[in-house]
Amino acid sequence: MPSPNIMDELPRIVLVGRPNVGKSSLFNRLLRQKRSITDESPGVTRDPVAADWSLGGYPCVLVDTGGFRLEGGSLDDMVRERALRELDRARVILMVLSANEFTPEDEEFIRLLRPRSQRVVLVVNKADNPDKENSAYNYASLGFKPVIPVSALHARRLDELQEEILGRIGGERPQEPPPRGVLRLAILGKPNAGKSTLVNQLVGEEVSLVSPVPGTTRDTIEARFLFEDQLMEIIDTAGIRRRKKVTEDVEYFSVNRAIRAITQADVVVLVVSAPEGLTDQDKKIAALVVKEGKGIILALNKWDLLEQKKNLLNAVRDRIHFLFPALDFAPIVPISAKTGEGMTQLLKTALRLQRQLDRTIETSKINDLLRAWVENVPPPLVKGRSVKFRYLTQVSHRPVRFALFVSNPLDVPGSYVEYLKNKIRRDLGFKEIPLELEVRG
Repeated sequence: MPSPNIMDELPRIVLVGRPNVGKSSLFNRLLRQKRSITDESPGVTRDPVAADWSLGGYPCVLVDTGGFRLEGGSLDDMVRERALRELDRARVILMVLSANEFTPEDEEFIRLLRPRSQRVVLVVNKADNPDKENSAYNYASLGFKPVIPVSALHARRLDELQEEILGRIGGERPQEPPPRGVLRLAILGKPNAGKSTLVNQLVGEEVSLVSPVPGTTRDTIEARFLFEDQLMEIIDTAGIRRRKKVTEDVEYFSVNRAIRAITQADVVVLVVSAPEGLTDQDKKIAALVVKEGKGIILALNKWDLLEQKKNLLNAVRDRIHFLFPALDFAPIVPISAKTGEGMTQLLKTALRLQRQLDRTIETSKINDLLRAWVENVPPPLVKGRSVKFRYLTQVSHRPVRFALFVSNPLDVPGSYVEYLKNKIRRDLGFKEIPLELEVRG
């Protein structure tokens, strides 16, 4: 099983507060990148969103949390509990209030923070002009020092806030760890396929909120851990549903980020509900992954809910290959995100795909094999003439691409190109990843 989340070893700076005080906007502004989804509707952020942050050369972790609400449904209760749990792990707590109003929810949350007051910095956001800055100091009566008025929207007085944080985590500068290659795993699938449960199982803690409510995950959640001395970064994404079902603006941005995660990943774990089987939407997600040339693993989740029959996995694998032959190369791993079954096999498979994605083959070796392939199965004659194969070479890895140079590309039928692709997979060690073969003149 993987080692604990690597992010746990760094100082955590956690933003907390009620909905719509601008926590996510401040989070994005401090990071200088848009990581948390921001929207005027309250309760957009649900899971804590953690990101690496270099503050004055000090590596740390900045965490955005869901809004604290006094009343709400079960999902609001879970969001509140996740935010409160982050407080115990925080080196510095940024209590974010709004310069525009002070509410009973603010008052209740401050009561909860009193025992942690030594770690609290009171940040008054939306102090967009000098008058609001001055009025923000009235919050000093709450008893927290210092009070720092800022404007995430206009980037006002963020330097002062960062200096305060730096003073609290300062001391001897932590030694930078040696650079290490990272294997990035994106977890994709339909809503409620079990993606967040899988992430939590792999990381060993609840970094993603798990709820029966479809579409619970909105932001892209990232965490790092070690597995067999390989640093892995795992990305939990919002469930991708059919375009016509995406109605909320927030969900639109969530789905776009999930699709963008494909381009950022090395290997994509497509989580499929085993009782439901591979759906048309799963096929569309897989097609996006293959188009980008990324490694893909079909993780058949909830495998433990199926009636275990002899040769069940072979039967399921054959059915998937029949329904979606374009994925006949992709490894299929049965798992149970709930019980932890199949986690080691899943990660070992990801490492295997990484090695194949990084593999490069010398042109001389490729062409020795090409001559044998052509001799064993000659290409069809065109107008009584045989196609002249000049040479075959690998032109890139990640994605893996080959180029075949011939006398006339139009004389090489698609079936023969598929024959050569299968030979490349089998004989050159690319059995489980997508690859492209372009025929050039």
